[in-house]
Amino acid sequence: MLDFFIAPAYAQDAAAGSGMAQIVMLLGFVLIFYFLLWRPQAKRAKQHKQLIGSLSKGDEIVIGGGVLGRITKVSDDSEFLTMEIAEGTQINVQKNAVAAVLPKGTIKAI
Repeated sequence: MLDFFIAPAYAQDAAAGSGMAQIVMLLGFVLIFYFLLWRPQAKRAKQHKQLIGSLSKGDEIVIGGGVLGRITKVSDDSEFLTMEIAEGTQINVQKNAVAAVLPKGTIKAI
């Protein structure tokens, strides 16, 4: 009865190149993901790993929480280092927490 008021809908045939277009679009998304997300993150991780590997006694560092101090002990076999944050006050910190190595004399300038 409603067929009189509403025209029946029929599916259209798929376009001949739509399968190839979907593959090209998928490859485009993969390339965008690679160049905008994965590659820069891998580059930052590599730089941070080099920074951690180059830490030595006497370096002035800042850790992720914003604490500033001087390294007093670094052990190669451990994941921790000891840093002096004030005269006679030393704390143990994970090496991965180091955010940056500061130029010599930064602590005295502050």
